[in-house]
Amino acid sequence: MSTSYLEHGTAAERWERAGLFFEAKEYATAARILEPLAAGAPEQLAPRLLLARAYYHSAQLSRAERELRAILERWPVEDYAQLLLGRTLERGGRAAEARPYLRMAAAMAGEFED
Repeated sequence: MSTSYLEHGTAAERWERAGLFFEAKEYATAARILEPLAAGAPEQLAPRLLLARAYYHSAQLSRAERELRAILERWPVEDYAQLLLGRTLERGGRAAEARPYLRMAAAMAGEFED
């Protein structure tokens, strides 16, 4: 697929296009569209979180981890990022590292262990 199409249009048009690719389960393509959007607006959570999700679903786990850690550095109370980082680490065979993030996500959601 030509990358010029992916890069064409305003940021809003590219955001919408990325969402369409994500919904179509074309996660790697969605990530390619989202990368420059997230880099161009690091203060915006939505593109960065969708980029992390696209990386996760396209099995780009190291990229997902890197993006999620950056998100949590800026937004430490972002419960979905906590959960997704935990799931990313689990999927990468790092269950022990995942536990604190999964516990934090559960606590933020009001789910406490007995």
